[in-house]
Amino acid sequence: MLPERAISPHPNLVTENGLRLMDTQIRELEAAREGARAGSDSALLARIDRDLRYWWQRRATAKVVAPPEKRDRIRFGLRATLRLDDGTEFAFRLVGEDEADPGAGSISYASPIATALMSQAVGDEVELMGRRAKITAID
Repeated sequence: MLPERAISPHPNLVTENGLRLMDTQIRELEAAREGARAGSDSALLARIDRDLRYWWQRRATAKVVAPPEKRDRIRFGLRATLRLDDGTEFAFRLVGEDEADPGAGSISYASPIATALMSQAVGDEVELMGRRAKITAID
């Protein structure tokens, strides 16, 4: 028997896109489940059913948070651009845990980096991973 997927203790905040991603994941898993049933693949079916339980739970508890109209501080749903002390710039968007994809520029609002940056404004300097970073834009 497969262990259940862990459910985060944090509130399940999502963007509108995050909610769509959940719905897509559920639809894809439901379609895959039909294929696993037709092929009598009990191991695959067990994994799919476990993943569906996870996504159904996450979908049921999802709270859509629209990006704030006032964009003077880093908040959920907004993109922030930072410049490190060596001049390197990077941007990220604060999103829900299940939609976070650091490689694509989105990080979980519950991550340590997001926690350090939450409520900071353009011009503020923060320490991230032992380096100084200045917030240069919020959009």
